[in-house]
Amino acid sequence: MNKSNIIIDAHKLNKKFNGIPAVIDFALTLKKGEICGFLGPNGSGKTTTLRMLCGLLTPDSGEGSCLGFDLLRQSYEIKRQVGYMTQNFSLYGEMTVKENLYFIARIYGIKNKEEVVDFYMKRFNLSSHADQLTANLSGGTKQRLALTGCLLHKPKLLLLDEPTAGVDPKTRREFWDEVHKLSQEGITTLVSTHYMDEAARCTRLVYIAYGQLLAQGTASELIANSGLSTWVASGSNLSQLADELRTLKDIEQTAFFGDKLHVSGQDPVLLKQAILPFQTRYSWENIPPDLEDVFIHLVTQAEQNL
Repeated sequence: MNKSNIIIDAHKLNKKFNGIPAVIDFALTLKKGEICGFLGPNGSGKTTTLRMLCGLLTPDSGEGSCLGFDLLRQSYEIKRQVGYMTQNFSLYGEMTVKENLYFIARIYGIKNKEEVVDFYMKRFNLSSHADQLTANLSGGTKQRLALTGCLLHKPKLLLLDEPTAGVDPKTRREFWDEVHKLSQEGITTLVSTHYMDEAARCTRLVYIAYGQLLAQGTASELIANSGLSTWVASGSNLSQLADELRTLKDIEQTAFFGDKLHVSGQDPVLLKQAILPFQTRYSWENIPPDLEDVFIHLVTQAEQNL
């Protein structure tokens, strides 16, 4: 592997808060231009991990580098090359769009700030909102403004903490189109998300629960390595079917997807035997598991290992 293309190379990172482990022995290697999605339940350690990887939080132990700088000793140098978009909108509502961007540009010491701000406002369709108070912007426009603020200093690495929470599907899709354009420009992105359709857009995925790395890889790799077998049931009164199946030891999980019920287990033979008594009451189709099936499977396993 070409080391010049390695953006993050971390090993056995640990972090505790008040003596309680938040992240345990985390490891990740990430290449230039990759889009790495972080998934896991609330409180699983996603945000803590992201911040350690980008120099925003110092690990208690472990080793690694980000953008060629040591994670434990050169966090200042790392932070200067990172764009961080927080989960909650954090710009000033009483200032206009342009004022907010000029303020950010001054913080980073950007000399030609008028030219840079104008370029990014045009790129993200903010020019018509330049003199509008930020507090009065729609959710989607605030999102574009927050991303613009992250890019003014031309970072090599983006940290996006649940960036599309609370915005509509069209806006989410447009946002991800921009993330992929930035990837093509060589910008590496770390993004936490709860949306499975967004996870599928990432080039690499990391699953975290209870502070521990459960799995990582591409979406297809995670699905193939899960060992899950999945059947889909359709018909009437699926809630009753789900209740009955959850009492069977060879059924690992059941989950509703619209008007269908996904039923999964790790042993395909035993799973098929378990649903056999219900074959005449419902229609069944054997399908590959999807990311949400895999996610639930990983979290269930982590709970059992506590």
